Amino acid sequence: MTPETMRYVAATAAGGPEVLTIGSTTVPRPRPDEVLIRVRAAGVNRPDVAQRKGLYPAPPGASPILGLEVAGEVVAAGTEAHGFEIGSRVCALANGGGYAEYCVAPVTQCLPWPKGYDAVRAAALPETYFTVWANLFLHGRLARGETVLVHGGSSGIGVTAIQLAREFGGRAYATAGSDRKCAACVGLGAEAAINYRTSDFAERIAALTEGRGVDVIIDIVGAPYFERNIKCLAMDGRLVEVATQAGSKVEALDLFDVMRRRLTITGSTMRPRTTAQKGAIAKDLREKVWPALDAGRAGPVIYAVFPLDQAAEAHRVMESSVHVGKLVLEVAASETPPTPPSLPRFVVWTARSVAAPASRATLRPAAASHGHHPQSAKVARRGDRHGSRCNSDADRNCSLHAPAGAGPVGPTDVRG
Repeated sequence: MTPETMRYVAATAAGGPEVLTIGSTTVPRPRPDEVLIRVRAAGVNRPDVAQRKGLYPAPPGASPILGLEVAGEVVAAGTEAHGFEIGSRVCALANGGGYAEYCVAPVTQCLPWPKGYDAVRAAALPETYFTVWANLFLHGRLARGETVLVHGGSSGIGVTAIQLAREFGGRAYATAGSDRKCAACVGLGAEAAINYRTSDFAERIAALTEGRGVDVIIDIVGAPYFERNIKCLAMDGRLVEVATQAGSKVEALDLFDVMRRRLTITGSTMRPRTTAQKGAIAKDLREKVWPALDAGRAGPVIYAVFPLDQAAEAHRVMESSVHVGKLVLEVAASETPPTPPSLPRFVVWTARSVAAPASRATLRPAAASHGHHPQSAKVARRGDRHGSRCNSDADRNCSLHAPAGAGPVGPTDVRG
């Protein structure tokens, strides 16, 4: 029986992570086209941080509670919500309200847990997979044999874009802020990864592509990268802006260069889309991407798992940008289903009693057999990632490490 009230993460004011506390509120009721989900786990994303700061308010009619992706069980359904029975295990792109014990979502924005997944893994899927499918394939039109440059390759968006580009016959290059992160990108399938702190990515892309450039760029940085992004594009190239973390105002643009090279500059956000538009993306994902998740050819990289009452700590880690992949809140314990033995393994990081702002020293791997990766190369490339041995605590905790013979990084079967 569904209770009347639930625990949730309340933002007491616009501000830093410290404004997040645990509160109590009424369990929401599903609208006719919605289902009520008992939340087992919820993903943490950059828009949640922006909303906490007061920079990204919930749209009209959406829950003001943080959280855009959840996984759990359907416990109630509206009169027009069909497709999932009561008790079905689903993950959902929510319009808000994910940091809570119960959340409503339009039934068309729900997807089943992939084979072998638990709630934590399933909760790490919706926001990044909806976003990457829409931007890389619908707006960016990446085709088999084409190349894509993924900025922020170690982010949740980046990890997903690299894997899906590979899955659908594309070739990915990536940028990241450390050699450790570059090695992780290569481990996920990138042709090469560029440390933007030590190299000019435009120069490196020119060298790596022999002056041709790339067909698509997925950018999360914004204005400071714009001029160099244009330089990196091949003829008929497409620049897709997914976020503008470092600014949205571009000082100058040579329109004739855009015309001469037949470039497309586009971008999108997910939250303002209609339910029908998000439902169409969900349909594409279920038909075209979920088989790859079921087979273990792609999947989320989970950096850290936090209990609901440590949401503030999860936000601190998000803002520190030390992570590779996703951060997840575990709202309620769930029994882990058996993972098919064919699925590859990788490390899952688990936060335990983290009192201070998280660092690599406070997050420890659940289990791993240590491999090797390059420590200082400015550009990590496929085939190079078994170079020098890790020699620091941070490197030994690298999320790239996996048991020998594991194959490409994919859905987890290791939890701490």
